[in-house]
Amino acid sequence: MLNLVVRIDALFKAPLTALSPLILLVARLWVAWVFFNSGLIKYSSWDSTLYLFEYEYQVPLLPWQMAAYLGTVTELIVPVFLALGLLTRPFAVVLFVFNIIAVVSYPLLWEKGFFDHQMWGWMLLMVAIWGPGLLSLDGIIEKKAES
Repeated sequence: MLNLVVRIDALFKAPLTALSPLILLVARLWVAWVFFNSGLIKYSSWDSTLYLFEYEYQVPLLPWQMAAYLGTVTELIVPVFLALGLLTRPFAVVLFVFNIIAVVSYPLLWEKGFFDHQMWGWMLLMVAIWGPGLLSLDGIIEKKAES
């Protein structure tokens, strides 16, 4: 019985393991796209962004002006590193924490956007734990360093 379980598992292991670089790439690009677009919207409608940070978002421990600038810069810069797969783990952790702060700071997200933020959080956590995969600059750099 144990041999049967091991053989069945082996049938699935190789093809699914081969897919992991692609899955990690999709996760990185998906989350990067979402946060980068959010940063572009904040930047393109700066007056609205300042209004939201002053009156709607309740970012803990930071003055609203600083939170507006830091939030926008984070959403414009960090996703680029994530998409390229460069310094992926630290930037995935940064965006993971940023995602938590976004949910805590804006209570209306709990009604309509909480599921999305949970999904992005899991994707970022997956990338932070397993790394960016072979389809990344980190993967290329790591391969060159080994040879």
